[in-house]
Amino acid sequence: MTTSLRTPTVDVRPANKRFETRIDWLDSKHSFSFGHHRDHRNTHHGLLLVNNDDVVRPGAGFDTHPHQDMEIVTWVLQGSLVHQDSTGHHGVIYPGLAQRMSAGTGILHSEKNDSWLLAGEQHTDPVHFVQMWVVPDEAGSTPGYEQLEIDGELLSGGLVTVASGMAQHRDASAIRIGNKHAALHAARLQPGQSVQLPQAPFLHLFVPRGAVTLEGTGPLDTGDAVRFTATGGQRVTATEPAEILVWEMHATLG
Repeated sequence: MTTSLRTPTVDVRPANKRFETRIDWLDSKHSFSFGHHRDHRNTHHGLLLVNNDDVVRPGAGFDTHPHQDMEIVTWVLQGSLVHQDSTGHHGVIYPGLAQRMSAGTGILHSEKNDSWLLAGEQHTDPVHFVQMWVVPDEAGSTPGYEQLEIDGELLSGGLVTVASGMAQHRDASAIRIGNKHAALHAARLQPGQSVQLPQAPFLHLFVPRGAVTLEGTGPLDTGDAVRFTATGGQRVTATEPAEILVWEMHATLG
């Protein structure tokens, strides 16, 4: 990881420029190279390697598969997602519940759309979630899992720390990740509400739903992203009900 000085840039990445994987049960849009989508010019920003925007149909999902040496944060926007892993953790992730899985020396897990039957009524909503991967400080750690309800904090309309490994967030209500240079923040905004982005060598702003205006740049719609280098402090203002995810990163992979 490096922390060298960079030229200030604000790089807007429109939604329609993302890679896309579409199969019968999955609509997945990738902000960075992922799977068979490879572009050596688009592998990461700062410490963020994956920002996948996934919609999974009812009764389907990702079967058991392995990960290693990665901090994986999942944020659900609609529906619910069932998680199971080889360390014995099992949970249902829903909007407002932050989840982190540390792959460490190796972990197997599955993620499925939590559709069910209740009182004879079938609930068949798709699940929409964003999954984000950052590298850990050190390889070979013990695999781990954490989830935390932060829905109440999001009601304030402010920028809420969701996951962090940074020292200044140790007292915050946030899940922990194994990278001391990175933190994820989220905000749910009503029209006219705004938040100020942190100052950091690297920021990644993603708008998974709704529409906002970025100070000095202009409108951003659902699926748009912005990669900031050596800048920050801009205000993000909702023009319709919106949700934003912001990675604050104080190092990069190079």
